[in-house]
Amino acid sequence: MLVVENGTILRGPELAPQRMNLVIEDGIIKEITDETVTSGDRIDASDLIVCPALVNSHVHIGDSVALDVGDGMPLEDIVRPPHGLKHRILESSSPGVLVESMRRTARDMITHGTGSFIDYREGGTGGVELLREALADLPISGIVLGRDPVVFDEGASPAEIRRQVRRVLRVSDGFAPSGMGEITDEAASIIVEECERAGKIASIHVAEHIESQRRSIEDTGMSEVERAINAGFKLLVHLTNPVRGDLELVKESGASVVLCPRSNGALSSGIPPIRRLHEMGINLLLGTDNLMFNSPDMLREMEYTLKVTRGCTRSYFPPREVLRMATSNTSDFTGTGVIEEGFPADLILVEKMSEDPCLSIINRTESKNIIYLIIKGKPVKR
Repeated sequence: MLVVENGTILRGPELAPQRMNLVIEDGIIKEITDETVTSGDRIDASDLIVCPALVNSHVHIGDSVALDVGDGMPLEDIVRPPHGLKHRILESSSPGVLVESMRRTARDMITHGTGSFIDYREGGTGGVELLREALADLPISGIVLGRDPVVFDEGASPAEIRRQVRRVLRVSDGFAPSGMGEITDEAASIIVEECERAGKIASIHVAEHIESQRRSIEDTGMSEVERAINAGFKLLVHLTNPVRGDLELVKESGASVVLCPRSNGALSSGIPPIRRLHEMGINLLLGTDNLMFNSPDMLREMEYTLKVTRGCTRSYFPPREVLRMATSNTSDFTGTGVIEEGFPADLILVEKMSEDPCLSIINRTESKNIIYLIIKGKPVKR
């Protein structure tokens, strides 16, 4: 048993601040109480904020083999499969180099308070297995969504696509093709069907830039977003450049959206309509995206998200909502992100540097201010 005493706990899906004691047993939050708990190991959190460990909901961890490569090139020349710059670099990198770069990035995420992440992993089953190897002795939880080049092959039969998707799903937590611009609507439907059959995550990039939206409308009469929703994807990434009707379709479908504002800014793709998405009640997550251009630091991602949203809209945006994007809003996909009885004890204990706990974390916290990272109930050396 581990007892975290007297901390300002950001409790539940709404991150409500409460001065309470937290009882952890077998990696699970057993009790939240204002009564003294007399047994167990103890952490005095009197001057600390007890927050869910951060979740990076969209990252390409393998891209850490190519830091700051391709800056200034057109987006599609860098990331569009199968011949974009990043794909050529991944293909030419040895397994050992890939594993070590992914381990280094995972350690970096741990240092900055991230307890789990959702990775979009290239390379078919082999790519998934390399990431599993990289994470083997690390405490961070990696949810790995695989992909396979067969989905980009216009000559591949539906049966072949289905067979390869199933093969990837046997070793991964889901399937995530790059975008609707690289696959057919039939392939998209097969991917979703197989993920639902296996009880796993189907995710896809949509509307990352204006050109992909224009091309989709010209070729199919539908936006990337409409096609993704029609196929049944429930986890959409980016939504930086929606066209008329896209947001309403997302709202009606119940899909969640992973925002990646720093990546969009770095690639000159625009800034997603964060305030509008929030006002519509769409569940929003947050990710750092491509390691070629960004550090995997969710603290930096939250600060940028808050300030760019206020700057773009010239209006107030609540910091609590940004912190929720990096914690409790992820719970349907990760099973973490919430401090409540019965949830995994994935926590960060952070120095309280202002009276507003959310702003204290978003605006002022650096790695050095994270006093404890606890994953599955165990304090982690950072």
